Amino acid sequence: MTSPEDFTNGKVLLIDKPLTWSSFQAVNKVKWALKKQLGLKKIKVGHAGTLDPLATGLLIICTGKFTKRIPELQGMVKEYTGTFHIGATTPSYDLETEINQTFPTEHIDDALINKTTEQFLGEINQKPPIFSAIKKDGKRLYEHARKGEEVEIKSRKVTLHEFEITRINLPEVDFRVVCSKGTYIRSLANDFGEALQSGGHLTVLRRTKIGDFSVEDAITPEMFENEISS
Repeated sequence: MTSPEDFTNGKVLLIDKPLTWSSFQAVNKVKWALKKQLGLKKIKVGHAGTLDPLATGLLIICTGKFTKRIPELQGMVKEYTGTFHIGATTPSYDLETEINQTFPTEHIDDALINKTTEQFLGEINQKPPIFSAIKKDGKRLYEHARKGEEVEIKSRKVTLHEFEITRINLPEVDFRVVCSKGTYIRSLANDFGEALQSGGHLTVLRRTKIGDFSVEDAITPEMFENEISS
C-alpha cells in the first residue's frame, strides 16, 4: 500500500490519457483522488508535457517534491504513432475543426509517401498550429484563432530522429515518429500533405514513449483512483 508520504516525497506516475480528456483534467483527476482517498489536503501535482484532447497515450504526472523534475522530463525525446488523412486540410491541422480544402491524391503512391518522409528527418523548421496553446501578445494562439484574428507565427527548429510509415491505405497513412521537445505532429501532418503536393491533417495521435518511459507501463486515471483506494 502506498502511503500519503510517498506522494508528498515525490512520485512519477505514468498515466494513459483517454481520448477527449485534456491533460489538465487528467492531472485534476489524480489530484482529486489523492485528496479524497489518501486525505492529502495539500499536494503539488503537475504534468510533464501536454497532450491535446484528441490525442491519447502517455502523460507523465509528477507529485510532491518530484514536480521539480518536470522541466527535465519535458525535455526528453518523445515517440508518437498515429494517422494522417491525405487529400484534405483543416484550420487546426486535426479533427478539432472541419475540412476547409480538398486536394487531388491521384499522383500519390506508396513510393512517393515513403520517399517524402526523408525531407523531414533531422533538424527542420516547423510552424506551430494556430490552434495551439503557445502565447502571443499575452493570449493563447487558439484564442486568436477562434476569434478569426490573423497572427504571425514564427517557425521553430525541431528534430525528427525517426519517421516511418507503417501502413498506407489512402487517404489514410499510419506513421511512427520519434522527435524532440516542441514538435507538433499536427503541423507535421499539414506539412507532409503539402510536401506530397496535396493536403493533410491528423486524425489519430497516440504518445507511446517519453524518454525511457512507455505507455505500456501506464494506467488510466480511473485505474489510478482504484489502485490507491484498494
